[in-house]
Amino acid sequence: MLDTAYPRVIPGPPRPSRILTPQDLSRHHGRERHVVAGAGALMLRLGAGDRLTVVNDEGGQIAELVATDPHGRIDAAVLGQAANSGAEGLKAMLALGDAAGSGMAQLRRGIAARGIDLGAAGALRLFAPDTPAGARAELTALDDGWLILAAPGLPMAPEAQDTATPITLLIQRANPRAVGRFDLPDPLADPLLDLRVKSATAESYFVKAGDYIQIIDVDGRQCTDFQCFDARKLDRGVQHALDVTTSRTLMGHAYSMPGLHSKYYDQDWVPLVEVVQDTVGRHDAFAMACASKYYDEIGYPGHANCSDNFNAALSPHGIEVRPGWMAVNLFFNTNIDAHGVLISDEPWSRPGDYVLFRALTDIVCVNSACPDDTSPANGWYLSDIHVRTYSGAQSFSRSIAYRPTPESEPKMTKETAFHAPISAKTRNMVEYKGYWLPQVYSAHGSIEEYWACREKAVVLDLSPLRKFEVTGPDAEALMQWVLTRDMKKLSVGQVVYSAMCYPHGGMIDDGTVFRLGRDNFRWIGGDDYSGIWLREQAEKLGLRVMVRSSTDQLHNLAVQG
Repeated sequence: MLDTAYPRVIPGPPRPSRILTPQDLSRHHGRERHVVAGAGALMLRLGAGDRLTVVNDEGGQIAELVATDPHGRIDAAVLGQAANSGAEGLKAMLALGDAAGSGMAQLRRGIAARGIDLGAAGALRLFAPDTPAGARAELTALDDGWLILAAPGLPMAPEAQDTATPITLLIQRANPRAVGRFDLPDPLADPLLDLRVKSATAESYFVKAGDYIQIIDVDGRQCTDFQCFDARKLDRGVQHALDVTTSRTLMGHAYSMPGLHSKYYDQDWVPLVEVVQDTVGRHDAFAMACASKYYDEIGYPGHANCSDNFNAALSPHGIEVRPGWMAVNLFFNTNIDAHGVLISDEPWSRPGDYVLFRALTDIVCVNSACPDDTSPANGWYLSDIHVRTYSGAQSFSRSIAYRPTPESEPKMTKETAFHAPISAKTRNMVEYKGYWLPQVYSAHGSIEEYWACREKAVVLDLSPLRKFEVTGPDAEALMQWVLTRDMKKLSVGQVVYSAMCYPHGGMIDDGTVFRLGRDNFRWIGGDDYSGIWLREQAEKLGLRVMVRSSTDQLHNLAVQG
């Protein structure tokens, strides 16, 4: 007998699917997470009723909070607290300079723009040097205003262990902003151009050789197609656009990125722009900008598209109309699967993420805010793109977003303390674990360097090695438990090589351990996870010990051979 199963009929009108998209989850609930690097600071807007949770990630780190009213007048009562310090740590960091990754230069501009006077600042100081990892402090904003959160720290001597570690700020907004109303990040410098590219439109603009172009994803998960022309060629009637096929071939990469493979060219191999900074690291240089033909074929005739928007924006420059435009599709998350099919998914970009280009010649540029709402390309929600240009007299270090662990906030690539003398000998730099390191020296080459290491001596920049300060009355017990060497035999001032293993004997990391005191150790290994493992074991065993990272405070050379 044929058994035909009919779907169960639910009486009444149809019910909504209630599909939860990442766009809904990231915007409507008003949850935010900000990580302040050790010896760094940030500024953000507060709203009345916002609930703040300040987390001491690794323990022992002081946090300073300076709150102001909407007009920039400092008042700790905005946080419902009385001031208990004069923000000495924040002032010391601002006076010290603009260390890479500290955010001090941008913070200084933000303070000036809002008329905040730190001279008589009344700050709220949280935590103490013996605060355990994971400790939290909860506050509520009683009024609108601004908040400066600092994780104070000064340069650390090699024999010291007063490192500066991250502070995490969690915010639950009382009145989450409507979708599409994220604040723009403060400019990287004084902008020459501030241009908003409205959703589903395109805008053209001119950039002089040497100037910088910052292309910002305002609300996150929004693609923008970028194209440019050599202005001098346009003056001669030659319309050679940026050519992604030429660029991929010359760079040997799917898309250009900061470092050695950073340039985009036209079809005559003339470099037009180079990538200086990239906070996302996921773009497309294969597909063309969306065009009317694409929407016609999937059943949306007359749909707005980037190619037609390009034509309209470029017409004042005398550039001929094209049915479809080649472009660098910034923030477009594409891949080619095992069957050779070009696939796309939601972008990785978050609100405020950006790409910073440097113009290598005078160029005419165009940017779109992609109108594709038929696929995941824009996170199922269309928003704006913002463009800022800066003078070539400014100095921006080359950097790309790096995540130490999958759950970590991205960090921008830094230069080591030895970058200046090394870069004078080679421009062949590669990104390694968040730092720029030389791949080969121009005057020698890999083979000669190999023989120098075998027969003579070489000096290596090993600053990216991960350093952790292990302190507390149970420091020796923790190191004895997690390492394969006998820590009880290690005298103060001695260093020994050791492996760090799982209970079943599998290797986690290897490195050296330096005993600085009876209850003071420094672990130097190759991976960030070794610090996570140390903290996990300390918590599991209930040991009184702090494990604090000091990688950014200690840069080191190795002499080998």
